[in-house]
Order: sequence, then structure tokens, then C-alpha cells
Amino acid sequence: MTSTHPSLTGARPIPYWLDRPEAPEPQTPLTGATSADLAVVGAGFTGLWTALLAKEEDPDRDVLLVEAREAGWAASGRNGGFCAASLTHGLENGASRFPDEMAALERLGAENLDDLEKAVARYGIDCDFERTGELEVATEPHHVEWLHERVAHAREFGHDSVFLDQDEVRAEVNSPTYLAGAWHRDRNAMLDPAKLAWGLRRACLELGVRIAERSPVRRLRRDGDRVLLETDRGSVRAARVALATNAFPGLLRRLRSFTVPVYDYVLMTEPLTAQQRAAVGWHNRQGLADLTNQFHYYRITRDGRILWGGYDAIYYFGGRVRDEYDQRAATFEKLAAQFFDTFPQLAGLKFSHAWGGAIDTCSRFFAFQRTALGGRVAYSVGYTGLGVGASRFGGRVMLDLLDGRDSEALGLWAIRSRPRPFPPEPVRYAGIQLTRRGLARADEREGRRGPWLRTLDRLGLGFDS
Repeated sequence: MTSTHPSLTGARPIPYWLDRPEAPEPQTPLTGATSADLAVVGAGFTGLWTALLAKEEDPDRDVLLVEAREAGWAASGRNGGFCAASLTHGLENGASRFPDEMAALERLGAENLDDLEKAVARYGIDCDFERTGELEVATEPHHVEWLHERVAHAREFGHDSVFLDQDEVRAEVNSPTYLAGAWHRDRNAMLDPAKLAWGLRRACLELGVRIAERSPVRRLRRDGDRVLLETDRGSVRAARVALATNAFPGLLRRLRSFTVPVYDYVLMTEPLTAQQRAAVGWHNRQGLADLTNQFHYYRITRDGRILWGGYDAIYYFGGRVRDEYDQRAATFEKLAAQFFDTFPQLAGLKFSHAWGGAIDTCSRFFAFQRTALGGRVAYSVGYTGLGVGASRFGGRVMLDLLDGRDSEALGLWAIRSRPRPFPPEPVRYAGIQLTRRGLARADEREGRRGPWLRTLDRLGLGFDS
């Protein structure tokens, strides 16, 4: 990677989490014709949880998981490792859209996180799971009042949330930019995402899930009372299909107007020395995020590195997803400078890894699940970067839909509905660029949203971060 910032010299252009010798050897690609009771397309978190839950509830069900590359290689293996209970991309976003259902959504989200933790323990998945909570930090004066409001709102829903003044927040994590903080102590865990994906993959294999990797599905169509999936060297006739492809072009054309791929970028430091650790504190190991629209998220790893990501969210015209977009020198330069503005006491620290990747977003900011082809196919898409925990819930809802099962989740309008579609190109690209500029201007104007953002708010199109 070519860079002028000295901290980036030698940074490896690959996700830190995936850059390990313990990555499992890929399963054999799909060749020839086969059949399955349930075919799951995509071995990220959504697909892995779907396959695992399907076998847990019916060990005799023949489940085949088909992955284009290797399990966990895309968004599931390159995110920040924040595993949130929220199913709605945060309490504020959900409450603004489905206020009458938020109590149920928050409870279902908390139960989902508890069940996820139990599964990690049950299958012996060593993914550094820690229920440390998340610390929101105020870096501008107007953020302080926002934090008071967010803590009060969270407590209304039973969250263990506390407001921290400047001295208290800096005692947790020491940055001269912090003016206050809000520690949400019970609704977020930190983990190693690649280890979680690999652990779920192992658990699936142990329960009898068949996995075919390096087998991109090229076509999906109805075949009598079944669904036919075609890969480069094989095919699957399945009674039911669960699609978990998220940011990648959907096999169902109807999905293409409801989600767009947005590129997010991340840096990982080398391990901090004991002196550097003492300079930042961070003894409680919370995940952190600031309150700007173009926000940063960051956390400390088990081996004492700092992951630093966010701020830029890049949409490429036409919704293209390409490997070459995983590297963006201008964004890495910006992130590195912002990191040392936040932690000047760490001057001289180097970044070991720099990477990016596509996440799928929708206009309401959280995932939705629906069916197609007469109920034979289900999909779960639109996580908007908060899918580490919600992906398990998405898999559960897809199975309920495919099996024709009533559930509390499917009784909620927030789950049964879907977001507003995005307009076609070139209007889509222009609208997203206008929105990015509007969010940046709002950050410069103490959070005041201009005419364009207010119009989107009235239309229910979100874009609050």
C-alpha cells in the first residue's frame, strides 16, 4: 500500500482477523448435481447461523451451505467485532420508525445476544467473547446533551447505561478529545469475528451440515416444486433456499433496489507496549464510538492492539463490489491522522494492517427478511454494519418463514415490513453523494440537519449515520 503517513508504512493490505495460520482449509467445491432439504447461499454469519439453527432444530434435515470463496472471508471476517443486542441499528433509529414495537424488539434482541453467547460456550468457540459494553464519547460540546438524552432513553427500556463526565470518561479511556461519555454496559459484546465464523463453520460440520466452498452460485430458478441453484461446476435442487449474500449482487432481481453496498475502512495497530497501555487506560475493554454522523468505531483486542475504523463510507457508482476497492489510500491517510488526534500520546505507533470491504445498507438501516418463489426462498439483507449479532436473528426469522411457522418476531410490523427502495442510477449515486455531503455539513453545524437531510427524514429514508 502506497502511503505518505509514516504510521502506515508496511501495513499489510489484508484484514487482520483473517491473516492467521489457523484459518481452516476450504471444503471441496461443489461438483455435479446434488439435492438438499435446505440450501443456504453464503457462509458469512447469516448463512452459518441459518445452517446451524436448521440442524439444531431438525438433525435429520439435509442442509447444504454453499459459499463463493471461504466461510467468513467477506464482511463477517473483516468487521470491528462489535456484537450488539440491537436489531434496529440502535435504539434511536428503531424508536423513530417503530415506537410501538420497540419494547418487544429490544427484548428479542437481548434474548438473541444471550442465546448467541450460550451457543459460543456450547460449541467451545474460542472467539474472545467479552460482554464489555459500548462507550459512546462526546467530542463536541453539543454531544454532551445528546449523551444525557441517550442514557435517559436507554434506561426507559431497562438498559444498564450510565453518563460519565469528562473526568470519568477519561478515567476509562484517556483521550484529550473526550468531553463526556455514556457507558452502555449490558447490550454489547466484543469478539474476534473471524474466530466466530470459523467456530460456527466447525460446529456446522460437526452437526452434519455439508459445506461447499469456492462455489459461487450463478443462477437461481424454480424447478417444479423445488429450487435449482447452479454453480460453475455443479447444481443443487433444494426444497427450500436461504439467501445470505448481503452486500453482493442478489440472485433475486427484486432485491437490487432495496440494498446498496457501501465500503467501510479499518486500521489495526501493532500491539501496544505496557507504557502505551498505561497512557490510554482502557482497562474495561469497551468498544467505543463517537457521535458524529461520520463516526469512528474502535476497540482494543485481546493481544492489545487498537482497531480504528469508520468515518468514510464510500459508494461506487452502480453498486459495484470489487476486490480492488478494499484498499483506499486516501481514507487510510485520513483515518491515521484522526487516530493520532484522538490519542496523541501514542505518537510513533505503527499500523500493522489496513483493509476495507463492502457492507450492505438499506434505507431503514437494519435488516429485513422476506420470501420469494412461493415461499421456497427466503432472504435476510440490509444489516448496515450491525450484523454480527443480528445475523443470528435474521437466520432464525428466515427459517420461520421457510417452515411456515408463526413466531413473535413475525407478528411485528418491523419484521414483516421492508424498507423503501433506492432510486435507480444515476439518481441513486447523486442522492448518496448529496447525503454524504449533508452529513458532513451537519457535523460542522453542531448536528443541525440541512434541507436535504430533513427531506430524507420526512420520507423515512434514514441516513442518520
